[in-house]
Amino acid sequence: MNRDLPRGETSDHPRRPFKARGSAVVRCEGCRLPQLNCLCPYKVKVEARARFWLITHALERHKPTNTGRLIADCLASTEVFGWSRTEPDPLLLERLADPRFMPFLVFPDDQPDYADRVVAYRAPDDERIPVFVILDGTWRQARRMFRQSPYLARLPIVALRTDRLTRYRLRTPASAQHLCTAEVAAELLRVAGELEAAGVLDDYFDVFNESYAASRAYRRLERPSAAMRRQLERLEAPRDGLGVSTAPAAG
Repeated sequence: MNRDLPRGETSDHPRRPFKARGSAVVRCEGCRLPQLNCLCPYKVKVEARARFWLITHALERHKPTNTGRLIADCLASTEVFGWSRTEPDPLLLERLADPRFMPFLVFPDDQPDYADRVVAYRAPDDERIPVFVILDGTWRQARRMFRQSPYLARLPIVALRTDRLTRYRLRTPASAQHLCTAEVAAELLRVAGELEAAGVLDDYFDVFNESYAASRAYRRLERPSAAMRRQLERLEAPRDGLGVSTAPAAG
């Protein structure tokens, strides 16, 4: 089964069609963006020791504007699990119990009832693999997922602290300090010292942001942006010790 998808999905595409605004747009089969500004030529794979497990709200899973999937595009080790209040994904429970991993739940540290669980991130000094568990949804959805998922109650919480403001153009956040999922992941990679992977994901997010915003205005991007140029340069460069892939993804 493709673990880039929540349990139960059998392909790289949503089980049901996207029916909201923009559902009639002709989209690329690979990246789901409008074909007018396909994202596939700028997809770069990169390796990192730290991994991501996304727990995705059902209302978020099928939205083409969701940025959680960008993480899986860049980091093949990423796993995505659907969230259910009553039936947690058995594979997620298995992963959480696996001694090979050291998972950290990413959540704000603004409530006293779980202040004792908040820790400063430190990479494990043994063979365990560090994992960032991200609740992929709106802030309201994420808070509900946090409160109603008892299987996450034992995880230490890492609160992301950054001065960066969101660059996400496709939705209006409640606050400029509320980063989208891909932005959060890029900042966490920096915290973990994975600077090359952070740069790749950051640029890929910018390409997504620019391409989707232009497509909404039915405008083709005629010239590559700075982020696009950096992604193309990575694809043309030889593979190095940091694990940047030289092969562009098919789209």
